Amino acid sequence: MGTPVEQTHDRREPELSEILGERRHLTNLAYRLLGSLAEAEDAVQETYTRWYAMTRRQQEAVESPGAWLTTVAGRICLDVLGSARARRERYVGAWLPEPLPDRTEWFSGRSGSGGAEPTDPADRVTLDESVHMAFLVVLESMTPAERVAFVLHDVFRYPFPEVAGIVGRTPAACRQLATSARRRIRDARASAAPAAGQAALVRDFKEAWEAKDIKALVGLLDPAASMTSDGGGLVGTVLRPVEGGDLIAQYLIHIADKAPGLTLLERTVNGRPGLVAQHAGTTVTVAAFDFDGGRVTRIWAVRNPEKLRPWIEDGTEATG
Repeated sequence: MGTPVEQTHDRREPELSEILGERRHLTNLAYRLLGSLAEAEDAVQETYTRWYAMTRRQQEAVESPGAWLTTVAGRICLDVLGSARARRERYVGAWLPEPLPDRTEWFSGRSGSGGAEPTDPADRVTLDESVHMAFLVVLESMTPAERVAFVLHDVFRYPFPEVAGIVGRTPAACRQLATSARRRIRDARASAAPAAGQAALVRDFKEAWEAKDIKALVGLLDPAASMTSDGGGLVGTVLRPVEGGDLIAQYLIHIADKAPGLTLLERTVNGRPGLVAQHAGTTVTVAAFDFDGGRVTRIWAVRNPEKLRPWIEDGTEATG
C-alpha cells in the first residue's frame, strides 16, 4: 500500500492523462476553425492555460473535462476568427490557409513512433477531406459563427445544443448557420478526379514545368483555371490571382527562368497530391491543387515563410 503522497498521485494521474490526451483533438479542431497551425497552437495553449488557472476544486467540479476544453477552445477560436478578419484585410496580397505535410513522407517512421503523443502540432492534425486546401479556402469565405457551427456539427459531429453553448446562439440559429455554410461548400465543390488520377496529374504537371513545356502545361490546366499565391509581403509573388490556363503556364515558365536550380518534389499537401519547390535545399513554395474533368482548376501557392514551418526538414535530405 502506498504512502498518502503516492495515493494522491495515483488518483490524479488518470485525470492528467485525460486532460493531455485531448490535445490532438483540440489541435485538429482549432486548425480547421482557423486555417493556421500557428494560431491553432496558440488557441490550444490558451485553452490549457485557462484549465490550469482554475483551482483544484473548480477542476473537480467539471463533469467532463474534454467537453470543457472543447467549449473553451471553440470560444477562443471564435474570438480569433473575429479579429482575424480585420487582420487579413490588411494582409499584403492573398491570405491562404497554412499548408500541412504528411510527415511520413519527410521523416521515415517519425509520426506515431512508440505510441507517444507527437510534439509537433503538424503531426497531430489528421489529414482528411476536411483539411483539403479547397475545403479550407471555402471555410475562409464564411462568417466566424458559420464556420464554427459548421465545423463543430458537420465535421466533428457535435449536436446543435452543444454547438449553441459554444457559439452563443440558440440550437435553431446554429442549425441555420450550418445550413448556410453547407450551401457554400456545395456550391464551391467541384467533381474531383480520383486520387490516383490526381497524383498522375500532379506528376505530369511537375514534369511539364521542369521541362518548361508551355504547351504541355496549358493542356493540363483548365482554360478557366486560377492560381493564387500567398507571400504575406515577406517574399516576392503576384498579389492578385493569375486567371486563365495560358497566363498561368506563362507565369510558371517565367518563374522557372528566374530561379534556375529549382527542385520540385511530389508531396502530399493537406491530404492531397501537391508539389514542394525547393531552392538550394530550402522549401520556398508549397503548392496545393484542385481538379475537375482531368485538368487542374485551382493552384494555391503558399510562399510566406512563416507558413512553411512544418515543411522545414531539420537537415534531412528529401528525395524526389
